[in-house]
Amino acid sequence: MSTFDVEHFRKDFPILNREVYGKPLVYFDNGATTQKPTCVLDTISRFYNSINSNIHRGVHKLSDESTQEYEKAREVVRSFINARKTSEVIFTSGTTASVNLVAFSFGEVFVHAGDEVIVSEMEHHSDIVPWQLLCERKGATLKVLPFDDNGVLKVDELERLISDKTRIVAVAHVSNTLGTINPIADIVAIAHSHNIPVLVDGAQGIKEGVDVQKLDVDFYAFSGHKIYGPTGIGVLYGKERWLSDMVPWQSGGDMISSVTFRKTTFNELPFKFEAGTSNYIGAAGLATALNYYKSVGVETATAYENELLQYATKKLLAIDGVRIIGNAPSKAAIISFVLNGIHPYDTGTILDKLGVAVRTGNHCSQPVIDHFKLNGTVRASLAFYNTFQEIDRLVEAIERVKEMFS
Repeated sequence: MSTFDVEHFRKDFPILNREVYGKPLVYFDNGATTQKPTCVLDTISRFYNSINSNIHRGVHKLSDESTQEYEKAREVVRSFINARKTSEVIFTSGTTASVNLVAFSFGEVFVHAGDEVIVSEMEHHSDIVPWQLLCERKGATLKVLPFDDNGVLKVDELERLISDKTRIVAVAHVSNTLGTINPIADIVAIAHSHNIPVLVDGAQGIKEGVDVQKLDVDFYAFSGHKIYGPTGIGVLYGKERWLSDMVPWQSGGDMISSVTFRKTTFNELPFKFEAGTSNYIGAAGLATALNYYKSVGVETATAYENELLQYATKKLLAIDGVRIIGNAPSKAAIISFVLNGIHPYDTGTILDKLGVAVRTGNHCSQPVIDHFKLNGTVRASLAFYNTFQEIDRLVEAIERVKEMFS
């Protein structure tokens, strides 16, 4: 059994102490959003109670302190993902906004009629639809890199898909449905051999630990709430060479340098892409979350989650009628499964009444569900504050579901 002191860290998450329907909560919906440690909640409360003021535009003390906290948060993010400069770190509202930013701003400059964009078959809708809209707007073509029935991307086929019309490749670091950890460095190497940039959807991958320079990605997008931070805050990392040439996505506020009725000039990076009032309190909360996660130990946390994954996989496969969807050799702590003859919504609803929170449906990745000819799956996504005993609770609850439908 693991030597990881999970009970020590569970104390940092007050919500884990609550009950639902008279039973202790088992929270296995971390792929949708993670819970927040007390230090993040305290940061948000402190900010609102003591220094809340709009950033960058004020000369008074509160505005100055607020601005300093915001820019400190940018440095925390830069360090966490090992970006070269803070100017390559753009705050957004989340992964979806980050991908949309690139799809529009990169697309406006670099994608034209007849060009091509490549995405993978296992993408979240947020990394499919923005590219579809771009292709429709520009008269470009969307091409799809497939995966096999184990949930492994057919990376060897990327070379075949790439042509002299390919302008960008967009791929998930980790599949939110299958749990597959994709070989990003290999994908980047293939694309870069053709001078094609790569955007990585890191919503599920950021918890695995990311070094954007080592991976050599051109864009990396993630959300704060997937890594123990607040909702409504996210990050787009982009290489300066691309960001400098891209046009703004939204306008107003900090992204402006000067405005006349004849012409508007734009601010320098990263402010060029941060229109309006940024979520400065969310940024401070995200910085606290990243520092907290570093104090836990990224490698330590992911190693423990892998132990949970292996334990849960073994336990679930021992249940007659359970089929796990996604069996890649390299997986994050995400398990999607179906129970023979029982609709995922029915399974999820009964599990909820038994105190176990899971996600059901297509997980905003309908092409993945269609690949397996299913109507949805039940997804249990784990975090370092989960326990082996909670997995036993899940197994007992699934057995109860089977009894009810037998």
